[in-house]
Amino acid sequence: MPGPFEYILWFLCTPFEVVALVCAFKRKAFRRYLFLNLYVAASLVSSLARFQVFHHYGLTSSAYVYFYYYSDALLTIFLYFALMSLYSYVFDELKAERLVSLMAFALLVGTAIFSYSVVHQASDKLVSRFVVELSQNLYFVGLVLTYLLWASILKMRETRTRLIQLVLSLGVYFSLFAATYALRNLYPGMSSLLQALPPLIACFLPMAWGYAYWRLPEEARLVPARLAVVPR
Repeated sequence: MPGPFEYILWFLCTPFEVVALVCAFKRKAFRRYLFLNLYVAASLVSSLARFQVFHHYGLTSSAYVYFYYYSDALLTIFLYFALMSLYSYVFDELKAERLVSLMAFALLVGTAIFSYSVVHQASDKLVSRFVVELSQNLYFVGLVLTYLLWASILKMRETRTRLIQLVLSLGVYFSLFAATYALRNLYPGMSSLLQALPPLIACFLPMAWGYAYWRLPEEARLVPARLAVVPR
């Protein structure tokens, strides 16, 4: 049976997700950042469902492992579209929403095809391996796209403080998860030790987004010189 530490670690993120959604509603930012908040809501539901599997079958059970990676893949797709919505906000003045949508769909399909090509020769557990590979690859794609978005923000001298906070927090989140996947692949013997990292990392995003909704008004602006001096 799981010990007190496992239960504390499990429920650590749930209050932050609830607070982030409440802050979004209170500050009238839920519809404005719809895809971001849908991701947080989906993550909250997934956390509760995972806990049920975790409580009944244990952290190292095959049932929990399967449920975790399948739900993680779905959440990663949610987060991927949340990132694309931030692209739309940054490039809204250029009327590039349709281009961003096409790019998002093309990258998602391309990532899925690449992930399948990596695992298609595996005769056993093909679907499970595909789900894990897709999730890992989407984290990597999300990491690259987030830093490209940040470079665009610097180049365009974007000044919307809340939007900048949302993008930066997403970059940190993707970086932490990408590092965790890299450590798992490089050091398989540390997998049991690294199991505690994803729940801790998952707390960061709702904390950062909740702070952005509550403390940073939509009309708040940064002085461009405080971001960077980027020649045009």
